[in-house]
Amino acid sequence: MSLLMPETGLLFWMLLSFGIVFFILAKYGFPVITKTVEERHRHIQDSLDAAREANEKVASITQECDNLIASARAEQVKILRDAAETRNRIVEEAKAQAREEGAKELREFKAQMLQEKQQTLREMRQQVAELSVEVAEKVLRKNLDSNQSQLDMIDRLVDEALVSKS
Repeated sequence: MSLLMPETGLLFWMLLSFGIVFFILAKYGFPVITKTVEERHRHIQDSLDAAREANEKVASITQECDNLIASARAEQVKILRDAAETRNRIVEEAKAQAREEGAKELREFKAQMLQEKQQTLREMRQQVAELSVEVAEKVLRKNLDSNQSQLDMIDRLVDEALVSKS
C-alpha cells in the first residue's frame, strides 16, 4: 500500500461519499448559496444605483444652491447700487436746496444792505445839507457886511467847488 495510490475499495467509498455530498449540496446547498449571492449582487447593484441617484441629486441641489447664491449676490449688488444712487440723489438735492437757500439769503442780505446804505446816504445828505445851510447862514451873516468880502467869498467857494470836483 502506498500513500499515493489508495486501494480500490477506499477509492470507491470516497467517490460514493463525494457523489452523495455533491448531490445533496447541488440539490439543497448550491441553489441557496446561488440565490443568496444573486440577492447580495442585486442589493449591491441597487445600493450603487441609489448612491448614483443621490450623487446626482446632491449635484443638482448644489447647482441650485450656487444659482440661489449668485442670484442673492446679484440682488444684493442691485440693492446696494440703488441705495447708493438714492443716497447720492438725496445729497445732491440737499446741496441744491442749500445753495438755493444760501443764494436767497444772500440776495435778501444784499437788498437789506443796499436799503440801509441808501437810508444812510439820505440821512448823511440831509445832515450835510443842514450843516451846510447852518454854516452858510453863519458865514453869510458874518461876511456879507461889505461888497468886497462878498466877491472874495464867491471866488473862494467857486475855486473850492472846482478843486473838489477834479
